Amino acid sequence: MLIRGAQIWAADSAAAQDVRLSGGTIAAIGRLPPLPGETVLEAQGGLLLPGLHDHHIHLPALAARRASLVCGPPAVTSEETLAAALAAAPGQGWIRGILYHESVMGLPDAAALDRLMPDRPLRMQHRSGRMWLLNSPALALLLSGAEPHPGLKREGGRFTGHLFDADGWLRAALASQPPPLGEISRELAACGITGITEMSPGNDAATAAYFGAEIASGALAQRCLLAGTLALAEAPQAGWRLGPAKLHLHEAALPDFDATVRFVAQAHAQGRALASHCTTETELVFTLAALEAAGAAPGAAMGDRVEHAGIAPDHLIAEVARLKLAVVSQPHFIAERGDQYRTDVDPADRAALYRLRAFLEAEVPLAAGSDAPFGSGDPWAGMRAAVSRATASGAILGAEEALAPEQALALYLADPERLGRQRRLAPGEAADLCLLARPWAEARGRLSAGDVRATLVAGRVVFQRVDEPPAERHPG
Repeated sequence: MLIRGAQIWAADSAAAQDVRLSGGTIAAIGRLPPLPGETVLEAQGGLLLPGLHDHHIHLPALAARRASLVCGPPAVTSEETLAAALAAAPGQGWIRGILYHESVMGLPDAAALDRLMPDRPLRMQHRSGRMWLLNSPALALLLSGAEPHPGLKREGGRFTGHLFDADGWLRAALASQPPPLGEISRELAACGITGITEMSPGNDAATAAYFGAEIASGALAQRCLLAGTLALAEAPQAGWRLGPAKLHLHEAALPDFDATVRFVAQAHAQGRALASHCTTETELVFTLAALEAAGAAPGAAMGDRVEHAGIAPDHLIAEVARLKLAVVSQPHFIAERGDQYRTDVDPADRAALYRLRAFLEAEVPLAAGSDAPFGSGDPWAGMRAAVSRATASGAILGAEEALAPEQALALYLADPERLGRQRRLAPGEAADLCLLARPWAEARGRLSAGDVRATLVAGRVVFQRVDEPPAERHPG
């Protein structure tokens, strides 16, 4: 294929150039005449850039969201609105709720949920992704065919309905099948996304087989870096690449420190980095101490990384830099959750929320991921939030952390296996590309997924806007 007349991202000249693709890679860049019978895509001066990469996503959960009911802000903000949403849930049988936040009605136990939904089994996932809230019919059904999970909490000899870190147990107890990924893959491609890092902590050999099958069938078009358990390293790699070992911390129940250090050392022995979930300052301190004790991954190209870095004061950013860690942030959380942060977060900590520019100034490799379905999967929304730092109500949180549009885009152009390296367009590089319908001088002020004209993975078109001229074969 020849992409003709494109503005090349990060090129020395803004003059339009042609890009020839062959065998899944970029073969040449310059002023290139079409070859006989070659497929030609007219770029018409639009920006051609490396395909975007979502560096932190939960793809099966994002696909499952289609069959789920949103139970948290901004759609649901009170016990009354939650009751109305549950009452209006379509169908019969199980209700799967997502994105619940305790601002709605605290952390209700089974009895409290029974008052809202007494007749149908309800499992409602907390926005953190770690906790499920179950009503009594749900508890009865789950425990009728499975032994209680250790994460199912008891008080006074009865189960509260609070279930922690038990996604695998839930799947087994419900005999549920993982969802197909084709539709989600197409939606990501429409945003220009050509690669993902699947970051669910429970990812194991069964997850690997599922992803391998989705990739082999062509349903999942994006390149996939799969993070997860230590056992994932034993799984045959079928179309996906092995990513970091995931450590999912929760401040209220931190794991044994020595066991965590051993976990880090085992990951390093596998040639893998650590990816540690750190939304609070305490979780970040714990992670830094564990990495200090375990030592850096020897000779690993993929460095250890902090996921989220939700609250990062200056002295901890200095430690992140000293330990040569990378950070994967979610800049769109300021837009989506910022007004809630203004209520929930101590005023002294608000300046440290989801910092961006401070990490760049400390020379910390910085990338971005959506955390979808716990946030929007649209990377362009993340870029807009990184530039504006505006909440949904228009308040500004941490104006000094705002990035220029070029820096915001770069968060999604980092090499997923070496976050300090920016992917580029050059001969020999993978033909994973995003073509915009306009030049960067226009696109930078919009940062809109609507500007994505075509997306290619390994030189194959996986998305093309219907209102733009299609690629056509050049006459031989």
